[in-house]
Amino acid sequence: MKITKAILDDLTAKAKASPRLRMNLDLRNSDKDTSQRMLNAIEPGSELPIHRHQKTSETVVCLRGRLVEEFYDDLGRMCEEAIELSPDGPVFVLNIPAGQWHTVRSLESGTCILECKDGAYEPIQDVDILK
Repeated sequence: MKITKAILDDLTAKAKASPRLRMNLDLRNSDKDTSQRMLNAIEPGSELPIHRHQKTSETVVCLRGRLVEEFYDDLGRMCEEAIELSPDGPVFVLNIPAGQWHTVRSLESGTCILECKDGAYEPIQDVDILK
C-alpha cells in the first residue's frame, strides 16, 4: 500500500466528521497479522484519556500537522514531559516505552500519525486508563 496525500486527506475528512474527532486506518495485511500498524488522523479537541500499554511499546511517526505527546508519572497524575512532534520539527518520531502513562493532543487540523505497537490488538483494560 502506498500512503498518499489523498489517503491522509480522506482520513482527515472522516476524523472531522467523527464525534471523537479522530479516525484510524488499519494497515495490517489481514486479520491474522499479529502486528498493530495504523494511520491515525487526530483533530484538535479530540479527547484521548491518559493511558498506558503494559505489554508493548508504541512508536508514533508524525506524517503531517503537529501534536504533543504528554508523559505522566507512575501514578498517571502529573505531566512530567511534553514533546511536540511535527514532520519538519526537531522531533517527528517517538517511541513510548511499555507501561508509560501518556496521552496525545493534536495541535493542528489535518494532523496524521503512523502508529505501531507489538503483538496482536488487545483492548486497553480499565486499569490502564486514568479516570
